[in-house]
Order: sequence, then structure tokens, then C-alpha cells
Amino acid sequence: MTHLVLPFHRMEEAAPYLDPKRLHYLHEGQSESFESFEDFDLLAFDWYDIHSDRTETAKILVYVTQEALFFFCESQPAETCVQGIMGEILEQEGGDLPAEQALSRFFLRLLKGDMDYLDRFEGEVNEAEAHILSGTQATKKDVLHRIIAWRRELLRLKRYYEQLSAILDELAANENQLLTRPVRRRMVILGSRMDRYLGAVRNLQDIISQMREAYQSQLAIQQNQLMKLFTVVTVVFLPLTLLTGWYGMNFVGMPELTWKYGYPVAIVVSVVIVVALLRHFKKKNWL
Repeated sequence: MTHLVLPFHRMEEAAPYLDPKRLHYLHEGQSESFESFEDFDLLAFDWYDIHSDRTETAKILVYVTQEALFFFCESQPAETCVQGIMGEILEQEGGDLPAEQALSRFFLRLLKGDMDYLDRFEGEVNEAEAHILSGTQATKKDVLHRIIAWRRELLRLKRYYEQLSAILDELAANENQLLTRPVRRRMVILGSRMDRYLGAVRNLQDIISQMREAYQSQLAIQQNQLMKLFTVVTVVFLPLTLLTGWYGMNFVGMPELTWKYGYPVAIVVSVVIVVALLRHFKKKNWL
């Protein structure tokens, strides 16, 4: 098997192994996610490194025939990733491996550890959900920040796995009979695994959506409690406001002018009103 791993700007180094028309086609970047020709397949996907803090993607082009497997990478991290994977494959097989088998093992190693990552992601989300629902989350700003970050990450994962799922399905179809039956079965198995990854991502998206709704409901409950407190305070002081308004009219013959107990009685009446209202609210579970 002839194999190459090159960055886009060094694509011309593949000229000794490629027909000029094919090399020009690759160089123009006209390829879609998967294209099947008579004697070769051309794959293109946006690689996303889920095991690092990088959020940007990088395109990887894969040219495969029965005798050759070439990778063209848009960025240095993508090139390093592909070189590492191919180095492991060739070291284990001693360099004597058909291109189709090397391609299937490339995808197998590319997805290595992804399910563990998704399991850890789910555990983190479930733990945060429990904190949010129990009301022990640190700050509102932190909650919103984490939910937004998780949604963006899941969207990137969804797009990444959808691309790979489409490619693996096309490879499993094997329209040009480039793959042998055992390799085709491996592609089918990898496609099923990709469907499980997509299912896990969509499940996490549902959890995040429910978490956001629960958080918004919690905020609404807190606002309702605050409004209830304001309402109670308003109702409690409304009779007192009426009394002060009444006694502020300065009419001749008011009780406080003709009776020495006028003001004490007014104070006692005010206290009785407040206590009665508070007991009533407590009995109705409004406090």
C-alpha cells in the first residue's frame, strides 16, 4: 500500500502517484463529503478533536484506491492526528496492509474514546442538572454560561458525527466494488456505532433543553415568590395607609382631639389589622 499524509499547501507532492486530472480535482477542493468513481473513492469531512480544548474544525480529504491511501489535511493538528493514527496502524501491521483495510482501521482509531467522552459529558450534565434543580448552583450567570457552552459543543459533535455517518454509509454501499466483503462489513459496523454516537448526542441535547426549561421555570418561581411578597406587603399596609389618610384630614372633632385614648386605640387597631392579615396569609400558605 502506498500512503501519504500531506497538508493542503503541499498537495503537489502527491503528483508522482496521481493522475494530473485527479490531482487538479483535489487541489480545486471540489469534492463533497463522499464521491465514488470507477476505481477510487474521495472522502471529505471536517475533523473535530473532541479530546482537546480546540473548538475549530479542519477539513480532511481522503483519496483511496485498491493500492493507495492519501490524506490531505487543512491544519497542522489534523495532520498530526492522521499521522499518529496511520503510524500506529502501519507499526502494528508492519506496513503490509491493503488500503481498504487501512481506511477502515483509520476510522476505527479516529473514533477511539469518543463514547467514553460522551459518557463523561452525560455525567457532568446530569450532575449539573441535579444542582440546578436543588437550587445549589453558584450563580445564574454560571448556569447560563454552562448551558450555552454545552449546546455549542453538542452542535459541533452532531455536525461532525453526521458527516462521518454519511461517509460510512456510502462506503458500506460500495457502489464501485472497491471494498472487499469483510471490509464492507466493518464499515457497516462502524456506521452502526456512529448512529449510537449520534443518538447519544441527541439525547444529551434533549437533556440540555430540559435543563434550560427547568432553570427558566425555577427563575419564574423565584420571581413569583418575590411578587407574592410584594403583594402581601402591599395588602398588609393598605389598611394602615387608609387610617393615616383618614387621620390626616384634620377634621374638627376627631377622636384624638376629644379623647385622650384616641391615638393609642388607633395604634392598637393598626397592630390588630397587621397581625390578623399575617395570620390569614399564613393559614392560606401564602407566607
